[in-house]
Amino acid sequence: MFAARNESRIHCRLDELLQERGMTLADLSKQINISYANLSVLKNDRGRAIRFTTLAAICDALDCEVGDLFEVRS
Repeated sequence: MFAARNESRIHCRLDELLQERGMTLADLSKQINISYANLSVLKNDRGRAIRFTTLAAICDALDCEVGDLFEVRS
């Protein structure tokens, strides 16, 4: 069964990873030079796409892999 058109099964674990590392979204935003608003969209599972450069920057800053950042929910 597929998710509803406006509902994504992809969950971004950005909030959890930031918490584990004692960072805020504002800290990450400054470190990787991506706007707070754009990161907030990801954090709140409202993102529909992400650039590979942004993904790499987030993973570098949080010392994580892509699979740590995203999960597929049923």
